[in-house]
Amino acid sequence: MIIPILIASPLAFAHTGDGPHNGWLHGFAHPLSGLDHMLAMIAVGLWAAQAHGRIVWLFPLIFVVVMGLGGLFGAITLPLAFAEHGIMLSLVMLGALLVWRKHLPLSVSLLLIGLFALSHGYAHGSEMPPSISLPSYAGGFMLATMLLHLCGIGLALLCKKFAGTRWIRFSGIIIAGYGGFLLIP
Repeated sequence: MIIPILIASPLAFAHTGDGPHNGWLHGFAHPLSGLDHMLAMIAVGLWAAQAHGRIVWLFPLIFVVVMGLGGLFGAITLPLAFAEHGIMLSLVMLGALLVWRKHLPLSVSLLLIGLFALSHGYAHGSEMPPSISLPSYAGGFMLATMLLHLCGIGLALLCKKFAGTRWIRFSGIIIAGYGGFLLIP
């Protein structure tokens, strides 16, 4: 009689909610919890790595700053109609830019990065549980995002050195294809 109780007791959970209940941990885990977010953040890093000079670091920096602003808009429930479509479109467009190795004028690149960041940030902010602190939550999702950007930059640099740019182009096909799949109703 006691053995089933001992076996089953670790399966009982004290909390009904899922995920971490700390603002920073919850924010950090959020970008890592969805494939769409992870692919888009890595794609920003991959695309940034194709640029030269300081622009490599400018794209991720602008993305994180504007994403923080989008997170604030989402947390205060300021309506932003295009957020979900912006996330999916970011996958399609970033994937296509990787496939075609397209270098856009800096102003156009920054505008795209800003719109994509605003969409992703809004999604993060609007999904923030009301019981946690916005600054710690935002700090968590901004740090996780920057780390994913760095992973993309690192992957691009490794591919350029060891595998060539074909792998980056192939990853663009996967990213754009996934985004296109999400756009289908």
